[in-house]
Amino acid sequence: MKVTNELGDDISSSFSIERLRDWLILWRVPGVGAKTYLALLEVFKSPSAILSASTNDLKNAQLSDAVAQKIKSVDSSIIDPDLAWLEQSDCHVMCWHDDDYPVLLKEIPDPPPLLFVRGDRSLLSSMQLAIVGTRSPSPMALKTTHAFAKNLASFGLTITSGLALGVDQAAHYGALDASKKTIAVAATGLDRVYPASHKSLAKEIIKTGAIVSEFPIGTQPRPGYFPRRNRIISGLSLGVLVVEATIKSGTLVTAKHAMEQGREVFAMPGSIHNPLAKGCHHLIRQGAKLVETADDVLEELGSLSCVVADDEGVKPEQLSGVTLEADYLMLLEKIAFDPISVDDLIMETKCTAEEVSSMLLVLELEGLVSSAPGGLFYRCVID
Repeated sequence: MKVTNELGDDISSSFSIERLRDWLILWRVPGVGAKTYLALLEVFKSPSAILSASTNDLKNAQLSDAVAQKIKSVDSSIIDPDLAWLEQSDCHVMCWHDDDYPVLLKEIPDPPPLLFVRGDRSLLSSMQLAIVGTRSPSPMALKTTHAFAKNLASFGLTITSGLALGVDQAAHYGALDASKKTIAVAATGLDRVYPASHKSLAKEIIKTGAIVSEFPIGTQPRPGYFPRRNRIISGLSLGVLVVEATIKSGTLVTAKHAMEQGREVFAMPGSIHNPLAKGCHHLIRQGAKLVETADDVLEELGSLSCVVADDEGVKPEQLSGVTLEADYLMLLEKIAFDPISVDDLIMETKCTAEEVSSMLLVLELEGLVSSAPGGLFYRCVID
């Protein structure tokens, strides 16, 4: 079992186990949320003192009679699942008083008093950028997310996201494909993976990164838990990059948390006809930094100002290592990152339908363009 005391020391004595038990027991008491837990620590200094306090002392600390009674009557066996989980390798519980509790997370209004961590706990104190977005992104957004995560990770940033479908998934894979580290913040207990289809992704993340949750072992996903998770995603990070999002989405909840926490917020603009771009456009109007390249993010994060990126860009004829003939280059230059129809390409290039279709097939096989529903094509982001 990986056990830390309140100073963050890695020890396994019975005393330390008992101390950890008190932290876990108090966290499972119904009615004791993050703010209440930390308020009680201010008064009583330790979970042990809280659990041993009298009902009157607890009520004098501004607790309701109902919550005070729940603390006094809590069954210590309630944490058996947590202790059993801790017996596994690379499983940790990080407490508020531990020296390695993330400094940035302590700054938010309602930081979790405990964090369950699977993987490299030291990574929680690394420089992180959160990348978030819709669960149903456009194909272009998936490619862009992957490319940005891969690029930004290569500059030393840990990529943090929520292990969800869509943009979150692409962000994690982008960092992993750069052989770099990523953190996934879960809205469940860490004995399960949500969605279940991401079990293999979770295993890959644990190998070099970490999965984190404030929720005790056995906690199943509920709608109200995702906004709570989102405040941790932004709280751990220097900034939050939003790729695609609707106006009413959990992604904008994360961005709102980031703004309230004093974090940088970045947003990628999109087509005015794309409903998934409206959330980003709303954030930009609210003061989020418009992002077109990874440099836009790096320049804003002052701690990374010493990093110099290659600003020469990639010429079309160098894309994907393919040498293109003049007619293919001409067609490629007409294809933007927003989808365009074959008919429009025929008008733009003055080529025949057969010529355009043939060249599009070659460009798609080379990975330079991709097709979208409705007979549309768009330029691909090349890693």
